[in-house]
Amino acid sequence: MSDTPRGRVLIIAGSDSGGGAGVQADIKTVTVLGGYAMTAITAVTIQNTLGVSGVHEIPPAIVRAQIEAVVGDIGADAWKLGMLGSAAHVRTVMEAWYAIGDGQPVVLDPVMVAKGGAPLLADDAIAVIRDELMPVAAIVTPNAPEAQALTGVSVRDLKGQKRAADILVGKLGALSALVKGGHIEGDIVRDVLVTRDGVRVFESPRIQTRATHGTGCTLASAIAAYIAQGVEIETAVERARAYLMEAIAHAPGLGGGHGPLGHGWPLRA
Repeated sequence: MSDTPRGRVLIIAGSDSGGGAGVQADIKTVTVLGGYAMTAITAVTIQNTLGVSGVHEIPPAIVRAQIEAVVGDIGADAWKLGMLGSAAHVRTVMEAWYAIGDGQPVVLDPVMVAKGGAPLLADDAIAVIRDELMPVAAIVTPNAPEAQALTGVSVRDLKGQKRAADILVGKLGALSALVKGGHIEGDIVRDVLVTRDGVRVFESPRIQTRATHGTGCTLASAIAAYIAQGVEIETAVERARAYLMEAIAHAPGLGGGHGPLGHGWPLRA
């Protein structure tokens, strides 16, 4: 309907029982930023701030059914893809987007490894994401190790980030790429955004904290929330980074490991 409010984000990702990452972080982020969050769960993880101790994959047919149920009734203004797990899940999501996605923008966060080091993406799925899913992405948001796995280039400094982002857009077909620098040492965190129009480097002072669980999920979901509300990609990235920095600064200090963010900080500001 033409009078339907914008801001509907379909989140396709895994569940984090600890609430700091995955669909839980995604829902919090999208909601706080004024969007409406829907989900298609790809996996149930057993985890807390100390790490992941188990993963139960949801059958691809059930993932597809979830997507069809919410899109057929509620619709979507953007799709946010997080943990997909297997090649079968990647292809299921891709096929669903081609069938009923109606050309909606895809924010692709290529989740490969949990904060504690547990693998969350099968090796054969990386190739499917790179070769088949990448060309439908409005923006892909890998961290340095993920960008290196997708492009094959070393991503250890700003030059490597730019090279990887150029490949993700120019060779692999994404509309834009944000190669994050949180894994690269230094007092300044630099994220490199490459679009078809050029390059922009975002810089922020590194916050010394153990509250880093779910930062990638949160940033991608914030970008998706803004894009779903009609914000252009570069501005969406700028606003999403600002939200993330504040969420890190307002972390509640929970758990004994990599702690969760303060997603609801705008409500308390």
